[in-house]
Amino acid sequence: MTHLARRLEAPMSTTTSHPSEPDGPADGPARPARLIQNESTTEIPVHLLFRDEPDPAPLPLKPAVIARRQGTGEQPRLRRPAAVTPRPAPQVDADLAERPARVLPGAAGVLAGVCGAAGCVATTWWAGLLPPLALEALRLPAHAGAGLGPAQWAAYAGAGALGLFGFGGLARGRTGRAWVLDLFGRYRGTVRRSGLLWVNPLLLRRRVDVRLRHWRSEPVPAADASGVALRVVVQVVWRVRDTARATLGVEDHETYLRECVEAALTRVPVEMPGGTKGSTDAAAEALTRLVAADAAPVGLEVFSVQPLRVEYAPEVAAAMHRRHIAALDARHRASVLTSVVDSVEDTVTRLTMRGLVELDDYERKVLVRDLTVAFCAGRGETAP
Repeated sequence: MTHLARRLEAPMSTTTSHPSEPDGPADGPARPARLIQNESTTEIPVHLLFRDEPDPAPLPLKPAVIARRQGTGEQPRLRRPAAVTPRPAPQVDADLAERPARVLPGAAGVLAGVCGAAGCVATTWWAGLLPPLALEALRLPAHAGAGLGPAQWAAYAGAGALGLFGFGGLARGRTGRAWVLDLFGRYRGTVRRSGLLWVNPLLLRRRVDVRLRHWRSEPVPAADASGVALRVVVQVVWRVRDTARATLGVEDHETYLRECVEAALTRVPVEMPGGTKGSTDAAAEALTRLVAADAAPVGLEVFSVQPLRVEYAPEVAAAMHRRHIAALDARHRASVLTSVVDSVEDTVTRLTMRGLVELDDYERKVLVRDLTVAFCAGRGETAP
């Protein structure tokens, strides 16, 4: 670029000469056309630099970031912004969804159990093994049975299985509680009914609390808008909406919810107490939205995530406390100074407006100084 500037500063003829025409006396040697060399050693004719041609149409450029290295003299270069990939949403098996399980009323289980017990008694009487006292109590005639044979053992097996299935499948459903039924690792349905029920005793039952629940967390690490480390205690109002996903979609849905809250606190800045109410409500709303979006795929419904207590982390608590005290002191000094200046201005204005004194510039300055000192001393004595 320096070489180019030197060539441009050289005196040029007022008349444009053809590159083939000599520039100078007729008897001297023919001089070549004026040329300018740039840094890449490309020769550019002078008359091409000052042509009046329309500017070419600008080329459409996509949004880019202009970067320039400081102190190197390099020209700005276009750099395409890095593509931002969206955060993947948690996914659960689409076929895993809550559905009602097939259960029977408790009366059916009681009836089957009674029938099984009666079958066992009848088989014992048939085999002739029922004691006399039982015969008298049941008012059964005496019977000389042939003993326990294959038929009697088969009758015992059938009656015993019926009694075990009847009484073993009885269960009591409670309001606000549900059972997730599982048979050999396969989801078979959810029981939300209350009262006495009969459930297949071969099914594995997992009790789930589906009531509205409140969870108060331990102090969780967080940060404010300036990046200062905080400890936040939050209260989460939630419930299990889909028992199948909450039980089978994750290992422990309560632990998963706790981790979702901790992850949301790392992305949402939280303000210290004493800030604007709008910022506190905005932080609570953002936390609720993030936690609800992360917990919905596993069947959890989150209604509210509200910060209850916010405090500085132990490693920065002392420094931030001193900073807060200094800010309060500076604010108090500013308010006192403003009040003193207003009082001095009002006093001097009243004295001059009422004609009590006539002051020149020097006397006015002295009066203002004395009044300021007096008022500051008075405020300092009355300050708590």
